This record gives sequence, structure tokens and C-alpha cells, in this order.
Amino acid sequence: MHLLRSLLVLIIAGLSLSAFSQTTEIIYLSGTDAANTVDWDFYCTDGQNSGKWTQIPVPSNWELQGFGTYNYGHDWRNKELKLGKEQGLYKHQFEVPTTWKGKTINLVFDGSMTDTRVKINGKSAGAMHQGAFYRFKYDISQLLKFGTTNLLEVDVAKHSDNESVNRAERQADFWIFGGIFRPVFLEVLPKTHIQRAAIDARADGTFSALIELNHAKTNDSVSAELLDIEGNKVGAIAPSEIRKGMSEMVISGKFENIRAWNPEWPTLYDMKITLKRDRSIVHEVTERIGFRTVELRKHDGFYINGERVVFKGVNRHSFWPETGRALSEENHLTDIRLMKEMNMNAVRCSHYVPDKRFLELCDSIGLFVLNEVTGWQDSYDTIVGPKLVKETVLRDHNHPSVVIWNHGNEGGWDFANEKNFHTYDIQQRPVLYPWLLRNGADTQHYPEFEYATSRFTYGNDPFMPTELLHGLYDGGHGAGLDEYWRSYESSPLHAGAFLWVLADEAVLRTDLPGTTYDSDGNHAPDGILGPHREKEGSFYTIKEIWSPVQPEPVTINRQWNGILFLKNKFTYTNLKDCVFRWEAYKIPIGSTQKEITGSGITSSPDALPGETARIQIDCQEALLTADIFEFTAIDHQGYQLYTWTWPVIQPNEKATDLIHSRPSINEEIRITETEKTVTALTQEIEISFNKQNGHLLSVKNKKGTLSLSGGPLPAGTNTSVKSTQWAKNADGNFVFEIHSESYPEKVTWELQKNGLLMLQASPPASRLNNSDFLGISFNYPEEKCTGVKWMGRGPYRVWKNRLKGSNLGVWEKSYNNTITGESFNKLIYPEFKGYHGNLYWATLETTETDFTVVSETPNLFFQLFTPARPKHVAGGTFPPFPKGDISFLYEIPAIGTKFKQAEQLGPKSQKGRFAGHKGDENYPIKLWFNFRTR
Repeated sequence: MHLLRSLLVLIIAGLSLSAFSQTTEIIYLSGTDAANTVDWDFYCTDGQNSGKWTQIPVPSNWELQGFGTYNYGHDWRNKELKLGKEQGLYKHQFEVPTTWKGKTINLVFDGSMTDTRVKINGKSAGAMHQGAFYRFKYDISQLLKFGTTNLLEVDVAKHSDNESVNRAERQADFWIFGGIFRPVFLEVLPKTHIQRAAIDARADGTFSALIELNHAKTNDSVSAELLDIEGNKVGAIAPSEIRKGMSEMVISGKFENIRAWNPEWPTLYDMKITLKRDRSIVHEVTERIGFRTVELRKHDGFYINGERVVFKGVNRHSFWPETGRALSEENHLTDIRLMKEMNMNAVRCSHYVPDKRFLELCDSIGLFVLNEVTGWQDSYDTIVGPKLVKETVLRDHNHPSVVIWNHGNEGGWDFANEKNFHTYDIQQRPVLYPWLLRNGADTQHYPEFEYATSRFTYGNDPFMPTELLHGLYDGGHGAGLDEYWRSYESSPLHAGAFLWVLADEAVLRTDLPGTTYDSDGNHAPDGILGPHREKEGSFYTIKEIWSPVQPEPVTINRQWNGILFLKNKFTYTNLKDCVFRWEAYKIPIGSTQKEITGSGITSSPDALPGETARIQIDCQEALLTADIFEFTAIDHQGYQLYTWTWPVIQPNEKATDLIHSRPSINEEIRITETEKTVTALTQEIEISFNKQNGHLLSVKNKKGTLSLSGGPLPAGTNTSVKSTQWAKNADGNFVFEIHSESYPEKVTWELQKNGLLMLQASPPASRLNNSDFLGISFNYPEEKCTGVKWMGRGPYRVWKNRLKGSNLGVWEKSYNNTITGESFNKLIYPEFKGYHGNLYWATLETTETDFTVVSETPNLFFQLFTPARPKHVAGGTFPPFPKGDISFLYEIPAIGTKFKQAEQLGPKSQKGRFAGHKGDENYPIKLWFNFRTR
């Protein structure tokens, strides 16, 4: 079937070429991507399913198809692990029409891991290619049989004969695979043709184009015509003569009324370059381009189209769990859309050249790209290295998205190879060395917050860490980013940063039983996203911090005058091109249904990048009955930049909804005692306390027993109870007081006649230092919890240094036991367990009776159980949790990164401290428990 498909494609292509022989035709022998493959004959020499001829889809990595040996790039260090060195032998037959005689026919590979030998009809197509991620081609015109069947044979060795290739590509911190993982196609050209058209199109409409011919045996002419992407003519440049014997020339000119390319307005054009002999077209090529100017100004910054740019980016591996590095159109689109959704404007292709289709989509959707020649922490030699640099530049030179070349990573370079970028790149893009201060930019990796003497914010050169805040499990990424970013923004040399990394690299293991996704311990679960692009909490933190519209700090309450000040942090967009919406709403305690009190669209202000604009929102009437105010910014492309939320009321105001939800009850509260317990009873509720320490022992309502107990247990301090006492107060409510040596010095329980149970724990009264957490805890069996609804920050958990991105609202989620970056077979986000911010109320859904806790304390955190510890914790990625299952806390810990403890990430990542004075009116922890069944 695959032979028939190839034959039909080639016959149709042959007819097309006969009619339009002046254009270049592309005919795929493989599929176009991982979702559209063609089966080739295949033989694997070792490992899974080896030693027999079968078939394999192309493009693909053979391990994911059940062949060979899986290896992570660090496996070479472990002598007990088998290092796969198998070869894959491919065969594929295809027909070539007789109409192709006299043409130049190139066989093109877009990526093959790693050493690749090619034969056509039993004869070598050319020298073995070494290097996995690069486009290479052979002129096979003289090897083909026209009008009949041709045989393509490819021998791919996963382990290279060139040790520098192995060190650069395969002894690396990522999965290493084998196979033809990108498309294979024929490139059919006229006998005399344009073999290269490298275009330098500037923001002002000027351009120069280097035109190279395969040979120049006659006097010809070259002209250029510019079209918009709808095909409308924009302008043309008069023909330039290219004399016999001249194999290359530069044409130049200027087009008027050009719209420059940038990520916010990614305007593209098609430049049609025509080679003519007399009046006949010999060859015509069309290159999709964008007009933009790239500068790295010394001791200043990166400028694109004359505007100083701050890169907000992420490192991206070309990876999908079921297909490895063989990707589909949808894979590329998904990644780009998610980056844009996080308000990123840039991506670093780590640590290798990406699929060409990915760059085409970055051109059209709008992302700056740092395009990287491989070399994880070791370099190609000066034999293969220059060839691969050349292949990189020649494939990607016309992409407007590509604004920087990266020459390797963290020592993975030979400086002698750099000159090849400058030799082949007509645009003369900057060449950077990720983690070095070199060539005018400081790209140091994973700096501590206070880095460094004479570097970064204290330095003399534009700085942008090309790897920042290394993720692992739930750590890094958004945690600490706000402070890093605000600190960096204080310097005019700030050029941006690239977070590590976009997604967890957990690969499907076809060699293991069942369904196993393997991240090689803690080597690869580093992502902002899960392996199938599941969003972790940092996703929304980054989205808020990097939003190009930023409201100035404001307190919103029922007296607010409706004035917001908006900072325009776009580079190229006026705020008048954005849309701004608002909504105010109220939500009853225990419900998730909004009651909208008002909404509207606000006039967009005329504010250029860098300016702050004042807007007036007509919402005063809506705020009178609202709990929450929302404000949403949407850019001109329809991306929701962010939705900010503010509480309109304080927690104690919201608590009155519960306190006054039922009329007073005059029935007396009954009290019973045993030697160790005291029990208070109302019509509906029975509460038992430990006489010695005042801890809750049991709760009963009309439906039975609730298993909440064991508190209030002090969290974050060691204290001892001095005394307890209980009685009825003047209102007939049962009151139990606990006095302790230190925090909390006084705790008061009050069971009211209406069945509500109030708890008040006095605020800290003495100096406290180095607190991971501070508050009170209770016990509740995790196995009896099925879900939670709450008003507060959500839906994701928070850390002390990752509060942004978690919005105030009413949320609901079912119980799950997700271990971030590890539970790949059942990766449910948002995680259920952990710290949650700004509690107003929470309803715990249980197998017993649901119950609600309402807080009167502002800025109170609450903990829902303790997440399971990942198997391979490193750095500061598993902060402490208090004893107990449910906690109410003034203070929670920050989270670190794979390489850094939280304390190294800035002031807001430090442990908590408290100091006060006599007379301070601090806030106690005041909670209302509603165990009633009605």
C-alpha cells in the first residue's frame, strides 16, 4: 500500500512538473509528520524486535515503535546499563517518471539519528551524514532509473562513529533515540536553478537577497516580487543581470508601506524570486519572510525593529511521550499556543535545531526563537561542527522568528566553529553561548536572586539567563519569578529570561509491561506542563507575571471609585488595540453559582508601550452587593492576557452570611462530663473536648459522627497548655478556653445555641523567627474526603513565593492524589493536596457529612492534607508541612528549584518572621464550623 501511495504521488507530481517545470516541487517519500506516516521496510540490529525484517512508520523514533534500546543521555555514566548502539536498516521503493529526466533531483532528510548512510539502487548517494537534528541532502539525479522502480536504502546508526557527535548529542541531559524522525522527501528542480535565496528583509522595507545558482552557463536575470500572504502584489524589484560564470549575486531594494514583523503583529510576506533567460522563466522560488531588524547593542540590549526587547521565554524540547522527537503539526501548534497563553514572546530551542514546521508556525503565530546548534555540555569537533552550523543556517536563514543563534549549551562549543554562523548568515544575527558572558550578552544559568558581583543588575552588559528557575516536580518556574522579574526590571540592561523547561519529558516505554511513562527519575520531570501538556500551577503564575498589561496595585472595596491604572508592557502594541472587560458577582457560602451584580466593557485607553493609562470603570452600584471583582484584558489577536480578581469584602463581612443564616434558638445547651472529656449538646450538634488540652475529640450531627478531631494543634511552634476552663456565657453559649505558654497563648471555643461552633486562636504575641508555617491544625481521615469547595485563591495550590496566578474566586475540585511531575498514568491537575490561599470559606465533601469552615481572618492559608513525597526529590522541591491533615495558617513555606533552596530565591522566599508591640491589634485566627445538616 505504501508503494502504491508513493507511486500515485510521484505520477501526479510528474504531471505537475511537466506543466510547471520552473518551480521547485516537493514529493514526500515518508509521511509529512508523526501523525501522517508512511511504512517502510525495517530491520533493527539489536534490542527489541531485532534480527528480522518488518515495517516501521516513517518518520518515527524506532524505540517508540518497539525496536532497539531505550537510553537517557546520562546512561553512559552507569556501566551497569546497556548503552544501545543498534542500527536501523530501512528500505523503500518509489517510482520516478520519465518527465524528470534532465532535472536536478535531491533526496532530502530533515533529521536522522545519527550516522546516516544512503544508497539509491545499490549505489552510495554520497558521504555519510553525522549529526541528528539537521537537514542534509544528496543530488541523486544520476542514480535514478526513470520510468521504473527505484530502491532507497538507508543505514542509520544510533551511536556515531564520531565521538564528538556522541559527546555533543548523546551524552546529554535528555532522552536519546534512533531513527529517521523527520520527513524524507525529493526536491525536484530545473537543471539550472536557484539553490539558495537568503534574504535580509529590514523593518524599514529595505532588503538584500543573496542568490546562488547551481551553475551559470549563460547570461540570465534575477528579479524579485513581493506579495502579501493573500497573494496581492505589494511591489517588485527590476531585474538584475547575472552574467555567465557568476554563480551568485546580491539583489537589493526597498518596498514601501511595509508592516514590520514582530511577535505581537507577525506580518508575513511572500518574496517571489525569478530566474529568467531572455523572457523565459528558468526557475522561480518563493520564500515566506518577515521584515524586521535585529540588533544587539553593546552595553545596552537587544533591539528588534528599533525597540528594546525583553525576552519572556521558555526552553522547549521537541518531544511527545508516544512519539519521542518525531512530532506532528498538532504537537507544534499545542506548544506554541500554550506559550502564547502564558504571555511568552520567545522560545529557546533546547538543545538542538527544531522541526522546520515549528519555525514556520513561530513565524506566523508570533514568537522570537533562539535557534540552537547542539552541544549539551560538550562540543562537535572542527570537522563535523562547521558542516552542521552551515546546515542550520542554510535551512533556517529566512525565518523572521529566528533572531539569535545559540552555539551549543553550557560548554558544548568549540569557539573555532563560530565563524561559520557569520559566513553563512546574511542577516548577521547575534551568536550567543548559553551560560556565558560573551559576544555582548550575559546568559548565566540559574543565578541566585542576589547574583552577582559586576554581573546582571550590577553589570555592564545586557543580561538574560537562558535557563532560569529550574523546574522539578512543583518547584521552580513560577516560584520566585515575580521577585526575580521585578528586580531585573530595575536595570536598563535587563534583556529577559528563559525558564527551564516547557514540559515533562516522560516517554512511553514500549519495552516495559503495562503503560509506563518514564522521566528517568528526576532527570526529566522539569516542566511547567506535564508530558501531555497538562497545566501545572506555575502556568498561571507565569501568565500573570508576564502579562503585557499590568494593573497598578489597588484596593477594591464597596467604596472604590472605579479608577484603575494600567501599565502597558507590550513592545509594539497600543492599549487601544486591546479589549477590557469587568464583572462583579456574589456567591453564597457553600455554593459555586455566581450571582452577577454587574458587568461591562471599558473603553480602551490610548497608551503606547511603556506608558501608564488611567481608566474609569462604572461599577459602583455593582460593588454594593458584590463579593468579588474581576477585570480581564484581551489583546488584538484574541488572547486573554489575564483575568485579575479582587475581594470586595473582608472575610469577617462574608462570615456574617453564615452567622445570620438562621435565627437565634432559645433552647438551652446541655453539658455532660466524664473524667477526661466535656461534651456540649444542641438540638443538632454534639461536640466533645479533651478537658486537659481543649482539643476536639468528636463531632456528631443528626446523620452520625464526623471524624474531625485532634485540634487546635499548634503548627510551627512548641507550646504547652497551662490551663483550661469551660462554662456557659451570658448568652447561654458553651465556651471553652485554653491558655498556653506560647503561641497560641489563648484559644477559645464557643458552641452557639444555633449549632455553629466558633474557634478563636489569639495572634502571635512574641517574636518568632524562621517559621516554615504558623497556625493551627486538625486531623481528618484522608480516605473519607471526596472533594472540596471553597472561596479563596484557586484552583491551584500556592507556595509563599508562588501566590500570583492563583485567583480569588469560588472553586471546586475532587480528591486526587497527584504527585506533580510523577503520577504520569493518572496526572490530575489541579492537585488536591497542599496549601491554598486567602480562605473565606471551605466546604469539605466527605463520605460522612459535608461540613463548612468559614474564616474571619484576612490572608489566611489553609492546608488540605500533605502531598506524597516524590521519589527523587532534589534541591528545595519538597517543602515542609505541619502535622495534621487540615491546617489554618498565617505563614506557609516557599518552594525552591531543582538546584536551589527556597531561601536563595529572594526576600519573599525566606522563612517567616514576626515581631510586634504591645497594643498591636493583630488578627486572631477566627473560624466558624458548620456541622449542621440543614
